[in-house]
Amino acid sequence: MIRKIAMVLAASGLVLTAAACNTVKGLGRDIESVGEAGDRAIK
Repeated sequence: MIRKIAMVLAASGLVLTAAACNTVKGLGRDIESVGEAGDRAIK
């Protein structure tokens, strides 16, 4: 029983970590695109 709970918690942790990584990567792309748009507007 304890082993099943530990496996579920470990799997949940991996899924949440992967989701957070994608979110941070997407946020970085959004910030970069805003910066590029600002550069184009200034030029």
